[in-house]
Amino acid sequence: MTGDPTSHLTQLGHSSPLPASPDEAVLETVPNPHPGTLYLVRFAAPEFTSLCPITGQPDFAHLVIDYVPEQALIESKSLKLFLGSFRNHGAFHEDCTVTIAKRLIDAAEPKWLRIAGYWYPRGGIPIDVFWQSATPPEGLWLPDQGVPPYRGRG
Repeated sequence: MTGDPTSHLTQLGHSSPLPASPDEAVLETVPNPHPGTLYLVRFAAPEFTSLCPITGQPDFAHLVIDYVPEQALIESKSLKLFLGSFRNHGAFHEDCTVTIAKRLIDAAEPKWLRIAGYWYPRGGIPIDVFWQSATPPEGLWLPDQGVPPYRGRG
C-alpha cells in the first residue's frame, strides 16, 4: 500500500455536520490492514434514535453491528454521522435496522454482516429486529451481543 490510506476521507479530521437524512449521509471506508484474516468487528450504538413515521414521536434502540471485513473497514466517524442522520428520519423499526445493514454492505462489501436492533417499547411492546447477510463464516468467533431480553434495558 502506498500513500496515505485515509487521504480520501472527507469527514475524519474535519468539522462534519450531521447529515439531514440517511440518504444524504456518506459512509466511508478505509483499507483493511489484514485482508484474508477472519476476524469480527463490532459497533454498538446504545443510543440510536429515529422517529415514528406515523406519530413523529422519538424511538430509541440499542444497535449491535457485527461484520467480517474483506478489503475495507467501515470508518467509524462516518458511521456515527450516518446513524445520527436517523434522528429526524421517520421509519419503522424494521426499516431502520435493515436499511442500515444494506447501506453498510454497499459501502464496505464485508464477507459477512449481522445487525441487531433492540428497540425500546412503543405502546408497551419492545420490538427486536435481527438480520444477517448469510451464515457466519466457519471458524468465526461470534461473542454474545450482551443485550438482555427486555426487562428495563439500560
